[in-house]
Amino acid sequence: MKEKTGIVFSIAKDNEPVPGCTISREVHGGDNSITYFSLAKGTDISAEIYPYHKFLLVAKGTLTVYGREGQEQQLAPGEGILAPTDVPVGMKTETGAVYTEMQIRKEDMMNEVIKAGEVFKLADMVPYQDGKIINMDVAHNEKMKFVVMAFDAGTGLSEHAAPGEALIFALDGEAVIGYEGQEHPIKAGENFHFAKGGLHFVKADKRFKMGLLLTL
Repeated sequence: MKEKTGIVFSIAKDNEPVPGCTISREVHGGDNSITYFSLAKGTDISAEIYPYHKFLLVAKGTLTVYGREGQEQQLAPGEGILAPTDVPVGMKTETGAVYTEMQIRKEDMMNEVIKAGEVFKLADMVPYQDGKIINMDVAHNEKMKFVVMAFDAGTGLSEHAAPGEALIFALDGEAVIGYEGQEHPIKAGENFHFAKGGLHFVKADKRFKMGLLLTL
């Protein structure tokens, strides 16, 4: 994954739109590509037909996903959508927007709570429960997994290493990410990247939710 490792960063701040332009930056290639998009206000990526789902997560601004016959869905920061396949899908913004796009193949396993074409908020997909950590697999196949997790205050994950690279999307609250012997405070709207085999832990002194994208 072509992303900085071992420090807290912000996809939104690192990919500020350029006036009048649309910008794409691929950070992971292959069948499950991951790309950051920056759209300046008033710009548009015209509707095209894709044989795979576009899984979009907005980091900044407002994004309108549109299709035929005036069909539109507007997304705010923290919201996402699984765009349908085999019909025209386009993206536009009046305010400017930064978002992450993941390519999800039609045969990939998606959680039934996600409906193609419907806007959702990742932080609302899993509740907090006293003394517990709650996980929900959103999508997975043999090469990737996307999970949403809710940590009650005082919970966490002990130090371990993942079998692939991982990208964290902090969704709600704050926590501490331990990585290779150093601690990194992280809060909603920020991101973190683990290299394959990097030793890490999560400590939630307060309630915390995150999305975890694992590439294998």
